[in-house]
Amino acid sequence: MMDDVERLLGGDQRTISRMMTLLEQRDPVAASVMRQIDRHTGRAYTIGITGPPGVGKSTIVDRLTELLRAQGSNVGIIAVDPNSPYSGGALLGDRIRMQRHYLDSGVFIRSVSTRGQAGGLPRIVKSLVRLLDAAGKDIILVETVGVGQSELGIMGVADTVLVALMPESGDTIQTLKAGVMEIADIFLVNKADREGANRLVAAITTMLQITPEAASWTPPVMLTRADRAEGLPELWDKIREHRSFLDTPALDAPAGESDAASRLEQRRGERRRQEFLEAVQEELNQRLNARLRDDPALIRTLEGIAAKEREPYSAALEFLDDSNLPDFGLIPGT
Repeated sequence: MMDDVERLLGGDQRTISRMMTLLEQRDPVAASVMRQIDRHTGRAYTIGITGPPGVGKSTIVDRLTELLRAQGSNVGIIAVDPNSPYSGGALLGDRIRMQRHYLDSGVFIRSVSTRGQAGGLPRIVKSLVRLLDAAGKDIILVETVGVGQSELGIMGVADTVLVALMPESGDTIQTLKAGVMEIADIFLVNKADREGANRLVAAITTMLQITPEAASWTPPVMLTRADRAEGLPELWDKIREHRSFLDTPALDAPAGESDAASRLEQRRGERRRQEFLEAVQEELNQRLNARLRDDPALIRTLEGIAAKEREPYSAALEFLDDSNLPDFGLIPGT
């Protein structure tokens, strides 16, 4: 166990890969290792890249990685892919994506299946990000599967969220949908050589001007051609600018307190709380499914509910009471 922890903290690629597999398998060894490395996290900066399919997210990640490696940064990449209907694993593999970086010891690439989770971002991604953080990666890039508006889950992972769009029909409408405007720290209009790019920039800029501001950061709208690495240095400058913004004291920090929590610290603290709640929900769901396979009484209950012999809500409360599970305040009649 201690050898695994030491190798992981030393950045050993094989140990990182094996530990990620154990995490996905919900192996108790992985949980123990995560507990031991947790105090070594918090140094890496995480950038999320999301947007509709076909916008060029993988190319953006590839070119941004190239730029970061030229600057000497160690990079971790988590590419969230659609899950296979047969194996449940990621449809696109590590070697298909970012092939130029696969043999680079300063880059670690992992494809992760969505596992059917809403929002296209599985909870396990948060653990993988912390694992890469502890392993010494300076920058971690998380590319989402690209299912449009439901990609709000990236806010629970990334320090800076990039929303990539392209000047094709439908992207402007997608941009204006509720939720999408709120998740972006930086907007990218990729494939900027195509007709309509400037119109899309103008549409996004107009919407940002009429959207109530919750903070003093206004997301910039940038034109890029990732296939030619055009606009990527400017993008990295904006990412660093946003990081500097997050390093300033939070809005509710007492005036004059130099040790007040920064925006970044508050954001990360809230993400950790949310990750705990998600892990509890996921584990309870796993245990319930396991019990469903093995518990004849529960199977009979479900059959009775399906046959309208029992009412679903009251039966659920009775099940929780009989199982000695916490009801979290779910009391009948409240």
